[in-house]
Amino acid sequence: MEGTWSFGLAILVVALAGMAAVASNRVSERTRVPAPAFFLVVAAVAVDVFPGLRTLSTATVQDVVTVALVVLLFQGGMDLGWRRFRPEARAILGIGVLGTFATAGLLAVAAHTLLGLDWRPALLLGTALAPTDPAVVFSVLGRRRITGRTGVLLPGESGANDPVGIALMAGLLGSSSGSALGTAGHTALLFVQEMVVGAALGAAGGWALKWLMRRVALPAEGLYPLRTLAGAFAIYGLATVAHGSGFLAVFVAGILLGNVRAPYKREIERFHTALGSLGEVVAFAVLGLTVPLWTFTAEGAWTDGLVLAVVLALVVRPVVMAVLLSRMRMSTGERAFLAFTGLKGAVPVLLGSYIVSSQVADADRLYDIVFVVVVFSVVVQGSLVPTVARWCRVPTRSVELEPWALGVRLRDRPEGVARHVVAEGSPADGATVEELDIGEDTWISLVVREGRLLPVSGSTRLRTGDEVLLLTGDDEKTCAQLFTSHPT
Repeated sequence: MEGTWSFGLAILVVALAGMAAVASNRVSERTRVPAPAFFLVVAAVAVDVFPGLRTLSTATVQDVVTVALVVLLFQGGMDLGWRRFRPEARAILGIGVLGTFATAGLLAVAAHTLLGLDWRPALLLGTALAPTDPAVVFSVLGRRRITGRTGVLLPGESGANDPVGIALMAGLLGSSSGSALGTAGHTALLFVQEMVVGAALGAAGGWALKWLMRRVALPAEGLYPLRTLAGAFAIYGLATVAHGSGFLAVFVAGILLGNVRAPYKREIERFHTALGSLGEVVAFAVLGLTVPLWTFTAEGAWTDGLVLAVVLALVVRPVVMAVLLSRMRMSTGERAFLAFTGLKGAVPVLLGSYIVSSQVADADRLYDIVFVVVVFSVVVQGSLVPTVARWCRVPTRSVELEPWALGVRLRDRPEGVARHVVAEGSPADGATVEELDIGEDTWISLVVREGRLLPVSGSTRLRTGDEVLLLTGDDEKTCAQLFTSHPT
């Protein structure tokens, strides 16, 4: 019975910690300090106060965070969706791939010059700090949502540069310490292999999962989200076994499933959103347990980390984004906001743990520096995000919670019924219902604006963010372009 009591106590502590983590989002909304900062810092402080908490091995931490990242990247891909991704695919891939390499290279130069690191540790440090995390940005904006190109590029960049950063780190750690040319060639070969295999299997897995979601019925509603989750992990596992990037594979699969019409799609999306929030809490908390704060002063990690964090925020990121965004049609404010919001999250700390487990020279120092940079990015930069967004006049819209739903369950797929959200700059944005070229056999039956139903008439003027339900006998894709496509 003693074991039962101990297990019950452990469950109670974990449950209370989970409730506190959820409640921290309210604190984040008021203090403008990102919720992930609480998970990371509190866990790091707790493990110093109670050393017995430091029982997880590095390998276990990496496995737990990997599972959390699979969930987060799949959910992020679904939230982005193919319709939003496709118009910005070129920009996202440019920022996600070229931006990662450029950031890693410039940070390596800074670490070598300012911190006195040898070139290989400096490059590993730069690679670890290259990926970004949009969840930190969105957590401090509360019920404001970024719209326009910025709202697509931020999550798109992170979804792309997380797999790129992880693959690049794997290539660097897997290369020999021979000539620089040989190391670069081996790293490039491993990187290309992981990207190509991961993207191909992600696309194939996404289409296969799409077919299952639409064609294979299940006996209970609760099984549909579980099948999607199992499919995401199967795609990750298959890509990893095939020596590809499992993280890229699940992100690509999520994008392809984002706009799929399938049974219980709303329930599937809600399930993965909730699971993504849990994954974020677990990832930051577990990574925080690996950081011995008491060693920071002795090793000079605080000073080194703060120097590199300032250089990254004020020099490296702005320079990289200025070059990559120079030919894109965006306002100066949006460019400045994207340059500022390259915030760091769980992936850099995970990559730092890879450095430690690979027994690289000065591995502990590199890991501590990564942690300090992430804390600075999350706490200092993250808390300034709402202010910078206001200064830069980044387009946002208010999204209030909608705890009540009105729905109708049908046995068969509803043909000729479509739901769209009016995109900024689309033909429907600012147009009245009678001005829309939707054909004689199509009509708009419902319009929801800011959580409220609107009476629909020919003079009803639509605007960005409106949810529109259509009954159509014409080509559904043609109607969709009125609400999602930008005029040429």
